[in-house]
Amino acid sequence: MTETKRKLRSEAWFGGEGKNAFMHRSWMKNQGIPADAFDGRPVIGICNTWSELTPCNAHLRALADHVKRGVYEAGGLPLEFPVMSLGESNMRPTAMLFRNLVSMDVEESIRGNPIDGVILLVGCDKTTPALLMGAASCNLPTIAVSGGPMLNGKFRGQDIGSGTHVWKFAEEVKAGRMPVADFLAAEQGQSRSAGSCMTMGTASTMASMVEALGIGMPDNAAIPAVDSRRGVLAQMAGRQIVELVRKDVTIAQILTRHAFENAIRVNGAIGGSTNAVLHLIAIANRIGVDLSLDDWDRLGRDVPTIVDLMPSGRFLMEDFYYAGGLAAVMASLDEVGLLHRDAMTVSNKTIGELIDGAPNYNTEVIRPLSDPLTREGGISILRGNLAPNGAVIKPSAATPELMQHRGKAVVFENIEHYYARIDDPELDIDASSVMVLKNCGPRGYPGMAEVGNMPLPAKLLKQGVSDMVRISDARMSGTAYGTVVLHVAPEAAAGGALALVRDGDLIELDVAGRRLELLVSDEELATRRHDWQPPAAPEGGYQSLYVERVLQADKGCDFDFLVGRRDAGIPRHSH
Repeated sequence: MTETKRKLRSEAWFGGEGKNAFMHRSWMKNQGIPADAFDGRPVIGICNTWSELTPCNAHLRALADHVKRGVYEAGGLPLEFPVMSLGESNMRPTAMLFRNLVSMDVEESIRGNPIDGVILLVGCDKTTPALLMGAASCNLPTIAVSGGPMLNGKFRGQDIGSGTHVWKFAEEVKAGRMPVADFLAAEQGQSRSAGSCMTMGTASTMASMVEALGIGMPDNAAIPAVDSRRGVLAQMAGRQIVELVRKDVTIAQILTRHAFENAIRVNGAIGGSTNAVLHLIAIANRIGVDLSLDDWDRLGRDVPTIVDLMPSGRFLMEDFYYAGGLAAVMASLDEVGLLHRDAMTVSNKTIGELIDGAPNYNTEVIRPLSDPLTREGGISILRGNLAPNGAVIKPSAATPELMQHRGKAVVFENIEHYYARIDDPELDIDASSVMVLKNCGPRGYPGMAEVGNMPLPAKLLKQGVSDMVRISDARMSGTAYGTVVLHVAPEAAAGGALALVRDGDLIELDVAGRRLELLVSDEELATRRHDWQPPAAPEGGYQSLYVERVLQADKGCDFDFLVGRRDAGIPRHSH
């Protein structure tokens, strides 16, 4: 019996002899595409976030060529298309402001074009979740290919990490222990090759999440951007996406509940960025998986951090790859029953099949579970009257002695107030104080900028203070470190209790008890709330839409009208 060939989505554009098919094929042929390319073979969209304004992704044009080779080899037709590129290093006020906008760009670009399957070329922090969110809403066969991390930073005989050493060196300058000339001399050595941050910042965390979720090819997390094996991975992804289209394996069949649970546990084991909390919740909500802050705490609470990488540890992503990469980490988790082995991946193998026997070549970089970097490495979720809907802290990057702390608040009403006040010699602050930064959340900034790590005042740095408890509705760079409580929900600009904190208020942090409390009476808070005024909203433009429709941090900061899956049916004709 002959197998019936499934009619592909792209045939609604290119198939047949009518006027519309004529137009679609004719204009495509002006690129030199031969007639037999429209014979019903899979059309693969390559969604590229290449941009010279996004340094982490500036090499993705070359990577797209590797994908195209693989697509052609497998009998498909690759067609590359651009979307807005989000660069964390250059974009203001914050790339996070535009994550949802890019997801809309991706979703409608996929749905409105003759695409049967899609390769997402991602790298810098927000490009990964933005593209996955858009693709999830369409539910076509999908593979994400990350651009890979830079080579290890080098400066005067030591390895330095992108982002992480910026914060460290800047504090050394403020404390008078590092000349400005030395600080500036480290610039070129930190970023010495193509690729994204080589620390376990948000870019490397999200590349790891791509692999852990099964939506990327094996070794996606750690191959350096300039290693030839990154090109091989891209080419194999090009071949594989054609296979997924022919078998009709959609993104919803990969991004299951089990996949997200695996990713949460992997995030704890690698000491991943707090930003992964927002992004995975947003992606899950697009695909139809109910994922919450409680899931993050429940699933990640007892997972030790075993990857000794900056900012939590000593090494960098290049070392991680040579040590065995994410497969070695997942194999360790699997040994103690912390993974769903049956979760399917885009490679047509289960997670269990991919990690069986995965070697660990360096037990200093990927430590045994019996000797972890941090015994409780998962993201901890805090609640209390200061964060009734939740806040997050990354224990692996925090100071153990500060994980249970009570101190007086030193309050900054916004980031400008912080910069104006932090190095005032008259500022009443000491090592026991709790720094509080307001109005930097989704609505308040707007866009929830990475300002939550709040560098310490120079006078305390000069005294040898290296960490303090800091609390904000903002985010923190995944490359940063410290005892920082973030994503406080509801945020100050939405009327959360954070808006009511004043200088001198006592705040209690108890990470083990998962509590964050403002020790002020309900009566006093009610009085303060009566006097509180919300900040003025932006007038017109995209920022106005953002502030009006963005969800709070505990819901992933997506737009309320984008939650859910709309799939990619055939739109009506344009002519």
